[in-house]
Amino acid sequence: MNLNKHINALLYRYQCVTVPGFGAFVTENQSAQLNGSAVSFVPPRKVISFNANIKNNDGLLTNHVSLAEKISYEEALTQIDIEVKNWLFQLENRETLTIENVGNIKLSTDNVYFFEPFRTTNFLTSSFGLSNFIAPTVKREELKKVVEELEEVTPIIFTPEKKKNYSYLKYAAAAVLFFGLAGTIGYKYHYDNQIEQQTLIVNQKVQEKVQAAVQEATFFIATPLPKVTVAVNENAVETKLPFHIVSGVFSSSKNATRAYNSLLKEGYKAELGNKNAKGMFPVYFQSFGTLNEAENFLQTLRKNPESQAWLLID
Repeated sequence: MNLNKHINALLYRYQCVTVPGFGAFVTENQSAQLNGSAVSFVPPRKVISFNANIKNNDGLLTNHVSLAEKISYEEALTQIDIEVKNWLFQLENRETLTIENVGNIKLSTDNVYFFEPFRTTNFLTSSFGLSNFIAPTVKREELKKVVEELEEVTPIIFTPEKKKNYSYLKYAAAAVLFFGLAGTIGYKYHYDNQIEQQTLIVNQKVQEKVQAAVQEATFFIATPLPKVTVAVNENAVETKLPFHIVSGVFSSSKNATRAYNSLLKEGYKAELGNKNAKGMFPVYFQSFGTLNEAENFLQTLRKNPESQAWLLID
C-alpha cells in the first residue's frame, strides 16, 4: 500500500495528519511573500512541519485508507502499522525516509528527528494555479547606453512643419455651434413647460375620482373567515446533519447500542448510525451542520490523549 498518496490527499483538506505510531504532519498557512532585489513572488501556501510526539491514532488517516482502499477499518490499521514499521527500520539504519511531495526525515545518533520539507507542492487549495516567479530587474544604464549608440549612428532630425492659416474656419464653427445650442435650449424649455401643465391637470382629475370613491365606499364583512389551524408534527424528522464525530464502529448492533447508551449517560447528544456497506454500525458523539462546528468539537475531545474520536463527512 502506498501510504504517501493518502497523506498527500489529507494534507489538502486538513491542518494535521497523524500517522499512528509514527508522528504527525502539521501545516500552518503562510501568506504571500516578496523576496530579494529581483522581486521573487511566493504565493500563499501551507508550511509543513513534523512532530514525532503526536502518535495517537485519531482515526483520520485510518478511516481515509479504509474508504480509499475499500477495506475494513481494522485491516487499514494493520496496513498502516506494517508501513510504519518499515519507515522506522529505515530511520534506525540511518537511511533518509522520503515522504512524496512532503519532505525528507532523518534520525540522528541521539534519536532526534530532522525534517526537511519540500516546497514543490502547495497544499493550500485556495492558491491552486499560482506558482513562484521572479520579475527581472530593469537595467536602466544599459538601455541608456544602447539608445546613445543608436543616436550616434542615425541622428534624429526634427523638421518644422509649415501650417496654413485656417483661422476664419474657427470663427464660423463657433457661430454655428452657438445658434444651434440656443435653438435647442429654447425648444426644450417650451416642451418641458407644456409637459408640466398636462401632468398637473391629470393629477387633479385623479385626486377628484379617488376622493369621490372613498366617500361612497362602505366596509362590511358578512361572513368572517374561519380561524386557520396549522398542525405541527412533533415527530417530524430533523434535517440530516452531514458532519459526524465518530466514537466507534462496531460489527455487532448490540455492542453499538451499548456504546450509544453509554454516551447518552455521559451527557453527549449521541446518535446511532445506520448499518454501512461494510456491515458495520457507527456510533456518533454528535452530528453537526457545519465543518467548523464539527472540528471545534473534535479538538475538544482530542484534549484527552486516550480519545479515539474522528470526523466522518457524509
